[in-house]
Amino acid sequence: MQVSIPGLTVCAAILIVAYYSRGMLIIGLIASMAFGATAAMILTALGGSSPQIYTLFAALLVMAVTARRHIWFELGSVFGSIRPIWILASLMAYAVIGAWLFPRFFAGQTIVFVQAKTRGAVVEAALAPVSGNISQTGYFIVGGLTAVALCVLLLHSDRIDQVRRGFFLWCGLHTGMGLIDFIGKSAGAGDLLAPIRTASYALLTDAVEAGFVRIAGAFSEASAFASASLACLAFCYTYWRMTKSHLAQWLAGILLFLVILSTSSTAYIGLALLCIPVAFMMLLSVLKGRIEREEILITALMATGMVAIIGISLYDAGVLDPFVRLINSTIINKANSASGEERAYWNVKSLQSIVDTSGLGIGFGSSRASSWPIAVLSQLGFFGSLMMALLLGVLVSGIGRVREWVDPETDAVVTSVRNAALAGLVASSVSAGSADPGILFFIAFAVVATARVRARRAMAAFERTRHRLVAQAL
Repeated sequence: MQVSIPGLTVCAAILIVAYYSRGMLIIGLIASMAFGATAAMILTALGGSSPQIYTLFAALLVMAVTARRHIWFELGSVFGSIRPIWILASLMAYAVIGAWLFPRFFAGQTIVFVQAKTRGAVVEAALAPVSGNISQTGYFIVGGLTAVALCVLLLHSDRIDQVRRGFFLWCGLHTGMGLIDFIGKSAGAGDLLAPIRTASYALLTDAVEAGFVRIAGAFSEASAFASASLACLAFCYTYWRMTKSHLAQWLAGILLFLVILSTSSTAYIGLALLCIPVAFMMLLSVLKGRIEREEILITALMATGMVAIIGISLYDAGVLDPFVRLINSTIINKANSASGEERAYWNVKSLQSIVDTSGLGIGFGSSRASSWPIAVLSQLGFFGSLMMALLLGVLVSGIGRVREWVDPETDAVVTSVRNAALAGLVASSVSAGSADPGILFFIAFAVVATARVRARRAMAAFERTRHRLVAQAL
């Protein structure tokens, strides 16, 4: 094991900020997601795997919760009141068993894509046990345990303000480092964030797309930065619309700017998909005749942008040529590029592995795909995918019919966190290669699930009080 001094320094800085923010465990964990290419150590025993620093904060959270005096009673309360937690526990067990069993049981019977031992590229090979079975499954288990630990904390005390401050700190750090990366590369200063990129995997931070520098922020490549940016944008936009927060409004505007300039296909396709529900809600407001000021502002900005683009093209069409080349290379011609064809081949072979394994899957971490749903299906099989879909359904439904039993601030935070996780999954569906939905998914699952239980408890308490008052009146 090799320890990274810069990675440990970043961890210490986050702990200090989280401590003075009065929420070291929760705020520290959420803020650590901003450092997607920072590792505190390199595990040579696992082929040079370098866990991101969020794993340290997740382990700290789990250990702190485990050490609580009434932990068994609290765990019983969590598993007794949050039914989807049983599905999560079952999926964790299935992932561990499948990661060990399926690569051995179906060895050589299907094709997979694994990292070359030189860590230079992804290569095609016959199915066999690989280090990814341990590392990727480990990340997933850490995420699941984090969700359980958060459920314990959130269910037994009101910590929604810590969640809100943690997400704003995450969005602020991500936005700030994105701006630093953009300004540094645009000014010719190079990669200013290179000292904190301590992860051992390939770093594509100096790439150029159609003459534009690619923004990577604190991540290893533009695609990973774009995925996190879309999640942050969804959180800030939702919170702004529900609370009129000026901080969320400004962060959303800057994040939109960074997403557009990220030159990532993931960013553009994901942003287009996320605009669909936004446009639908605005159309619904028009049909109801209740247009809000924020919707008028968004429409005015879009109209101004369109008029500006048309005016510039009429004055000098050549000015827009670099942007046209960028759109052609990242979206229109992406599927016909070498990278696009390679990723499409990964997805086709990943789907073929489902047939080759009779729907059981090849095991967690056995291969790489280029879309999260396909990775889930190929690695977890039909049974594991069903459990993952049920967990996803918890996020999609949100607080649901018990929303009226939570205060407006809690509703805004929970809905914003849920939308951030869903936006992250949309981005992962475009380009992610692992079946692990990411730590944001597990945090959002815990926030939504516990908010729903607390809302039902508030409703039940109100009903008991009402019945008692009616009985006294009679």
